[in-house]
Amino acid sequence: MSNESNNIMPEKWVNLEDIAQHLSVSADTIRAWIRKGTIPYSRAGKKYKFRISEVDQWVVEGKIKD
Repeated sequence: MSNESNNIMPEKWVNLEDIAQHLSVSADTIRAWIRKGTIPYSRAGKKYKFRISEVDQWVVEGKIKD
């Protein structure tokens, strides 16, 4: 008997370049949003990591500002 709920894969983290491409903005724009503390992100050492679902929710909520 298999339990499919145990086979759900957690969402992968993406890097700064991936999230910039996802949002069709430059990496510099993402860095500016990080400095302002507006875009949801995490750090892994010196690298910034993002969950696409969190960033998409941030956009939907209208929090994206230049």
